[in-house]
Amino acid sequence: MASLNVGNLGEYLREQRRAAQLSLRQLADATGVSNPYLSQIERGLRKPSADVLQQVAKALRISAETLYVRAGILDEREREELETRAVILADPSINERQKNVLLQIYDSFRRENGFVPGPDADADADGDAGPRKDARPRKGDEAGADATEDQDPHS
Repeated sequence: MASLNVGNLGEYLREQRRAAQLSLRQLADATGVSNPYLSQIERGLRKPSADVLQQVAKALRISAETLYVRAGILDEREREELETRAVILADPSINERQKNVLLQIYDSFRRENGFVPGPDADADADGDAGPRKDARPRKGDEAGADATEDQDPHS
């Protein structure tokens, strides 16, 4: 079987597994993914799904987004955007309204610099919907204004 081009994903996973001092069998038990399948991933013979990568990342206590980038599922800029959003959404020192406003400002700066927020801009790093529904600032909006007018009126 020919090796797939998965951005050195298998080598990286092997390094991370060894750094965590886990055998393939132990990783298989921790992830619920079969030992032979994990071995094939490490050898570059299989390209795992995002779900499998998420399970492996959780077991190895590493970033799932990093694995997605290495597997070619996510590009580096998308990963950086997701990580930034996840940090903002996870911050316990600011309330939900402040998080929404901060994300709106972040989006406006990215647009100003030529980056368009991706379709998953409303999701946090775990893939769950964040506290916003397509709340993007419009021209003339103030940073502190509530974003309720941008939400779907049918929800």
